[in-house]
Amino acid sequence: MDKIKFATVWLAGCSGCHMSFLDLDEWLIDLSEKVELVFSPFMDNKDYPDGVDLCLIEGAVANEENYHFLKEIRKKTKTLVSFGDCALNGNVTALRNLHGKADKSLELSYKKLVNLNNISEFDYNSISKLLDRVRPLHEIVKIDYFLPGCPPDAARIKFLLEKLINNEVPELQGQFLKNG
Repeated sequence: MDKIKFATVWLAGCSGCHMSFLDLDEWLIDLSEKVELVFSPFMDNKDYPDGVDLCLIEGAVANEENYHFLKEIRKKTKTLVSFGDCALNGNVTALRNLHGKADKSLELSYKKLVNLNNISEFDYNSISKLLDRVRPLHEIVKIDYFLPGCPPDAARIKFLLEKLINNEVPELQGQFLKNG
């Protein structure tokens, strides 16, 4: 049996969902027998490959780099899972939206912070252009499955992956739909 091509992606978020993924502990060994990990923050791989079967995406879309990368991932992936509350609804990342457009966030986050820490200059060209509003993934591309949680616990991740890898439709109910 061929292994499925599996990817995980981290957009604008805290990486907590990936830490929860690592909480799968020894089940990761079982998973590795069924999937070929082709892209992940755990790898030194710069280009998202073609023909990915399944991808978990953590984080919201906060800048132009996130936006274009998400579009590329959708084109190259059969099944996308919105992974964690930032991906589903923006969560903590979207708190930036309360301050208005990107320029205001840039000023609050970088210019004032730079002054508080006595840093003389910050190269604003070194960061990707911020979008005016942080957005959840489904506002930009079609998402096949949603896995809430901040982060989703390892049991939820395992349940979803087992179903998808076995070509079953995961029916997320009860505790599996809990945010936060």
